[in-house]
Amino acid sequence: MRAMTGNSLALRKIRDEDAAAVLVAFSADPAMIRQGRVTDIDEAQRYIRTYTQIGAEHHGVAVVDALDTLVGMVGLDVYPADRRAWLYYWMNVSHRGRGWASLAVRSVADWALTDGGLERLELGHRADNLASGAIARRAGFILEGIERGKFFSEGQRVDVLTYGRLVSDPWPMRSPLPILQM
Repeated sequence: MRAMTGNSLALRKIRDEDAAAVLVAFSADPAMIRQGRVTDIDEAQRYIRTYTQIGAEHHGVAVVDALDTLVGMVGLDVYPADRRAWLYYWMNVSHRGRGWASLAVRSVADWALTDGGLERLELGHRADNLASGAIARRAGFILEGIERGKFFSEGQRVDVLTYGRLVSDPWPMRSPLPILQM
């Protein structure tokens, strides 16, 4: 692994050693429950195993800081026959608001649409999550529609905005993050 300095970020596969950082991220924000249940170190390890099993169609890309500490994740659920994937992401609450999530999502999307061999990426977010929509748009995703009442959350139906990014769509101009390992 190459050395990083300053506020450098990079991407790599999520790994077992990230369990403590995953637990910290999930513990810091109750809304992270939408990403899965992680309330102790065993659940953090199970969460990571979802992405590290050989042959799995779930890919977890760790967003790491200059010290190689996980600060976020971009996930891909790949559907090989369709050459597409569902993309999702999260950042530890302590690292939000810096533009890092959109840079990480854009970098993973660029990789998936080139070296990853995919032709279409999809994502969705709660209609009331304006920050997630901004991340998607900055990463080159185009709003495709609304799924009314898709999620059931806190006793009520919640609308979801859906986005897509095709290999043929215009690509964002900002340089991607370095990928240390995929």
